[in-house]
Amino acid sequence: MATHETLEAKVDHLFAEWNRSDSPGAALAIVKDGEIIYKQGYGTANLEYDIPITTRSIFDIASVSKQFAGFAIATLSHEGKLSVDDDIRTYLPDVPDFGNTITIQHLLHHTSGLRDWVQSLVIAGDMMDDVISFKHILKMARHQKTLNFEPGAAFLYSNTGYNLLAEIVERVTGNSFREWTDTHIFKPLGMANSHFHDDYEMILKNRAYSYQADENGGFKHAINNTTALGSSSLYSTVEDLAKWILNFEDTRIGEQTVIEQMHQRDVLNNGEQIDYAFGLNIGEYRGLKTVGHSGSWRGFRSHLIRFPDQRFGVVILCNLDTFNPLSLAEKIVDLYLADLLAPVETSEPEKATEPDESIKSEPLPPEQLTEFEGDYYTEELDTTYTIVMHEGGLIAQHRRHDNIVLTYADDRFRGDAWFFPEIHFIRDNTGRVTGFRLAGNRVRNLHFEKKRG
Repeated sequence: MATHETLEAKVDHLFAEWNRSDSPGAALAIVKDGEIIYKQGYGTANLEYDIPITTRSIFDIASVSKQFAGFAIATLSHEGKLSVDDDIRTYLPDVPDFGNTITIQHLLHHTSGLRDWVQSLVIAGDMMDDVISFKHILKMARHQKTLNFEPGAAFLYSNTGYNLLAEIVERVTGNSFREWTDTHIFKPLGMANSHFHDDYEMILKNRAYSYQADENGGFKHAINNTTALGSSSLYSTVEDLAKWILNFEDTRIGEQTVIEQMHQRDVLNNGEQIDYAFGLNIGEYRGLKTVGHSGSWRGFRSHLIRFPDQRFGVVILCNLDTFNPLSLAEKIVDLYLADLLAPVETSEPEKATEPDESIKSEPLPPEQLTEFEGDYYTEELDTTYTIVMHEGGLIAQHRRHDNIVLTYADDRFRGDAWFFPEIHFIRDNTGRVTGFRLAGNRVRNLHFEKKRG
C-alpha cells in the first residue's frame, strides 16, 4: 500500500501546473477518519503583490455556501420556529402571490419556479462586475411576474431561492444572516476565518483575488462586488471547511435530526425523486455514496465532496476560472480510496449523427422580418430591447450588451447570447406582433411587450 508521503507527492503533482508565483492557484484540504490528513496551498492569491496561496487564504466559495443556508433552515425547523412546508409568504409577504403556494421546501430543492437572479439581472443589463447587493437580488424577486413553472413540477437551479432562505432566517430570528451564521455555525466550530460577506467594500486580510484567463495566456482580475447571501458569498478557507466536513461525523453543532434532514432529497409532483437536498447533491462516484456541491462565481471555483461511509472528504478552493476542482477532487479520491472504488466504466464513443433536416427552417424574407422590428419592454426587469433588421436578419440591441444575433429556426428565433437563448413572438387576433416571450436556461416565459409607436 502506498505511503501517505507518496500519495501527497502525487497530489502535489496534480496541482503542479498552477503552483507558480505568476499563476492563480488553489488551496486543498483532505479529511480522513476525523482529522485533516493533508492540506496545501498552490499558486498565488494576489498576482500584483506575489502573495502565495496558503491553507488560510480566504476564497469566495460560491455555491458551496448553500449547505450553510440549508443547515440554518434545518436548525430553525428542529427548534420549531418554522416548518419546511410553510408558505414562504408567511415570512416574506412582499414576494408576489403567483397563484400557487411556494414552500420553504421548494426553495431548498430548486423546485420553486422562481427565476435565477444571475440570468435575470444580465437580461436586465447588469454586468457581473457591477455591484450586485443582497437587497438588489431581493428587489428582483419581488418584481417577478410569473413563475418558470408550477412549484414542485420541475428541478431548475435557482440561486434566488437560497437568497430568500437567508432572508427568511433573518425575518424569523431577528438577526442578520451573517450574525446568525456567525453565532450558530462559525464560532462554535472554530471557523475563525469564515463569514457571509455582506459588505463588498469590507477590507479582508488573507483574501485570495479572483482571476480569469485571457486569450494571450495571461490573467485578468475578475472583479467581485457581489453579496448574494445564502446562495453564495461565504468567504472561507480550506482549514475552516474541513471543520465543517468533520461536523457531519461528530456533530458539535446541530442535532442528529438536523444532519439527517439536510440529506433528505425531494420528490417532484410527479413522484420523481431528485438528487438535491438542503444545499447538498447526493450522488455516487465509482460505486461509493457522495455528498457534495460545486461553486462557480467570477474567477472562483470550488468543490466540497464527502464520502460518508468511508469518513473521507476533499475540499478544493481555486481563484482561476479555468480550474475544474471537481475533476481534481476525483483524481485525489482515485489515489486515496483506490482499493474501494469500482472499476471505471468505459463507454462506446458516440457516433456522429447527421443533423435532423426536419427542424431546419428557411430564413424569413425581409418583408416578414420587418414586422418584428421595434422596442420591447419587460416591466418585470424594467428593461428594453430593440429588435432591428441587420444584414438580412434580425438583431436584438440593448444599451449594455453587444448586439445579439437572432437566427430563425423551427418557428422561433434563437439568440447567440447565453442569457438570451430563445424568443417566441406573440401576435394578437389580427396577426399583429404584440410582444415576445424569452425562454431558456434558468429563465422561462419572461414577457416583453412591444411598444406602440
